[in-house]
Amino acid sequence: MDVITLGESMVLFTPKASSGLMRYAGDFSTKIAGAESNVAIGLSRLGYQAGWISRLGDDEFGRRILSFVRGEGVDVSQTRFDSEAPTGLFFKEKLTADEARMNYYRKNSAASRMSDDDIKETYIARAKYLHVTGITPALSEQCYETVLKAVKYARQSGVKVVFDPNLRRKLWSEERARAVLMELSSMADIVLPGIEEAEFLFGKLGRESLAQAFLNNGASTVILKLGKEGAYAVTDEFSGLVAGFPVDRVADPVGAGDGFAAGCLSGLIDGCSIEETVRRGNAVGAMVTMAEGDVEGLPDMKRLTAFINKDNYDDVDR
Repeated sequence: MDVITLGESMVLFTPKASSGLMRYAGDFSTKIAGAESNVAIGLSRLGYQAGWISRLGDDEFGRRILSFVRGEGVDVSQTRFDSEAPTGLFFKEKLTADEARMNYYRKNSAASRMSDDDIKETYIARAKYLHVTGITPALSEQCYETVLKAVKYARQSGVKVVFDPNLRRKLWSEERARAVLMELSSMADIVLPGIEEAEFLFGKLGRESLAQAFLNNGASTVILKLGKEGAYAVTDEFSGLVAGFPVDRVADPVGAGDGFAAGCLSGLIDGCSIEETVRRGNAVGAMVTMAEGDVEGLPDMKRLTAFINKDNYDDVDR
C-alpha cells in the first residue's frame, strides 16, 4: 500500500439552477466529496495503491459512497457501516456565478463516531505514507483520538506522516483548533499548510518565517501552498518557490488542495526531488480547478505528464 488516509466523506447536493437562493431550488444533482477520499482517489487515478478508513451510515447514501470510492480503485476494507448514525450530507448553494456557500449536515454523523478501534496497526504498517487532515479531529473527541492512534501506529512502524491542516473554523473553537493543529504538525514528517492556515497558527509572517516555524515545531519538510502563485517548499536540502500553473478559467476551486496533496504524495512515493514533487502537486491542483466537482478533474498519470510538459493533454489515446 502506498498511502492510507482516514476521514469523512459525504453526499453533496447542488441545485441544478445556475444560481440563486437554495430555497428556490427544485432539482439537485448529487456527488461524493470528502478531503481524504479525494486524495485517495487522486492517487488511485495516478496509478498508486491507496486505502481509505472511515465510517458510513448503514443507509443508501453510505452505500453509494462506499461503492463510488471502491469503484475508483481505493481499498475500502477498513471502512465500516454504522447502524446507529447517518451518513453526512452537505449542500452547495450557488448564490451568484462567483459566490457560493456550503451548508453542512454532519453533526452526529457516522464518521464522527469513528474510534481508535477502527484503526488496525497491521493495516497502517502496510503503507509508505499515512495522510491525515485537520478536518477529522474536529469532528469529535473520538475522531481526535482516532487520528492520534493512526499517527502513533505510523510512527512506530516507520510510516511517514503527511499532515494537511485543512482548517475548518466552523467545526471547533479557534483555541482548540490551534492546539490540535499544532500538535499534529509536530508529529508529522511532511506538512502541507495553506498560507492562511500557517498564519492562523503562527501569525502574519513572511513565507520563509512561516515555513521555518513548522520546521521548528517538528516537521522535516514543509510545503506552503500559495494558490495560483504555486508553493514554497523547505527541506534540509532545498528552500524556494515552485511556480504554479496558469489556468484560463476556474470552474470550481473546491478540491484543489486535495489534488495538490495527491500530486505531492505521488512525487514522494516515486522518490522525486522536492521541486518535482511540488510541481506535480501544483499541476494536479490546477487541473482540478478546471472541472466542476471535487474529483472530476483529477488526472491519470498520462494527462498529468502532458499537462506539466504543456502538451495537448486532451489528446489521449483510447
